[in-house]
Amino acid sequence: MGFGQGVSGINAAAANLDVIGNNIANSNTVGYKASTAQFADVYAGTKIGLGTTVNAVVQSFTQGNIQATNRSLDLAITNGSGFFRLVGTDGSVHFSRNGQFSRTDDGRIVNAQGLQLTGFPPAGAGGGALPQPMVVSSAQMPPKPTGNIKVGYNLDSRSTVPGTAFASAPGALPTSGMYNYSNSMTVYDSLGNSQQLVAYFGKSAAAPTVAGGTDWTMNVTDAAGNVMGGSPVTLAFDSNGKLVSTNPATITLTKAMTNGASNLSMKLDLAGTTQFGSDNDVMSPSQDGYASGALLGFAIEGDGTVRASYSNEQTQVLGQVVLASFGNPEGLKPEGGNTWAATGASGEAVVGAPGGAAAGCCRVRWKPPTSTCRGSWST
Repeated sequence: MGFGQGVSGINAAAANLDVIGNNIANSNTVGYKASTAQFADVYAGTKIGLGTTVNAVVQSFTQGNIQATNRSLDLAITNGSGFFRLVGTDGSVHFSRNGQFSRTDDGRIVNAQGLQLTGFPPAGAGGGALPQPMVVSSAQMPPKPTGNIKVGYNLDSRSTVPGTAFASAPGALPTSGMYNYSNSMTVYDSLGNSQQLVAYFGKSAAAPTVAGGTDWTMNVTDAAGNVMGGSPVTLAFDSNGKLVSTNPATITLTKAMTNGASNLSMKLDLAGTTQFGSDNDVMSPSQDGYASGALLGFAIEGDGTVRASYSNEQTQVLGQVVLASFGNPEGLKPEGGNTWAATGASGEAVVGAPGGAAAGCCRVRWKPPTSTCRGSWST
């Protein structure tokens, strides 16, 4: 054996030991992908070889072990070779399999090196389909004024016509002889202030709208006793107790506000209202307004959606984490810090929204073009 061939073998073995040693050193590094040294023989115009050389060092991007944690921002990528897409403060783009993230005091989701996790903004927030740094803001959720009310009632068919005509005004609220049944509901103005409405129902003595049926009159007032715009409303029932029509057909309750809020305008849906021979009752009232709310917490769902919960019992989508895949992951350039950079050999990153949740995951599981993510660690 020539001296050169022996030295090349020693150098190649030393390089292989370096690769193996690096794998061992990173055995507990989250998101690390083990490397393998590939060798090639060396010839220079003769059939007698000049030894061996390290032809390439390639990383294996096969799925590692998943380890459950108790941190809400520990994510893991499974079932594929996808990568978290990260950006630096200088706009540089990086990719990582390490899902250990934290939230900064200004709401950014970052890794240990300060690189920001990116995702799609929520629908209607602008930005199109371009990934942006994920931010979980501590700002209050703005209020939403009530625009729609849906409620059903049963009005007791055994009721008799009230003996006194209905009348209501501040300081002169309706008396019990003016109605058969009343029920209240809370709605919200544009500033998030709760407003109390009271619906009064009285059986009508007028000729029924539907032959053989019965009419009722509904009056709606505010808490002070002011009659709402759009009130009164005539409810026409047939002989089977089914609500056939209302007059007006489309009920819109309005109120001029004096507290700085926009005037209230609310559509009222009485679908499901009946007139049966049983006690007066209200069924599943709902309305779409709410007060402002402070951030209580957030979670990453199975499809990568970041959903925040607020003190007003509402939730809000803040964005959706994206994953990136490559035609040739082995062509990525290791940058250290559990990150890689795209190269010509790897091809351009294909960025997509996760999807396809599976049961039995630790916290979050989602699938982008080639991978799935869930709330735990990926090695």
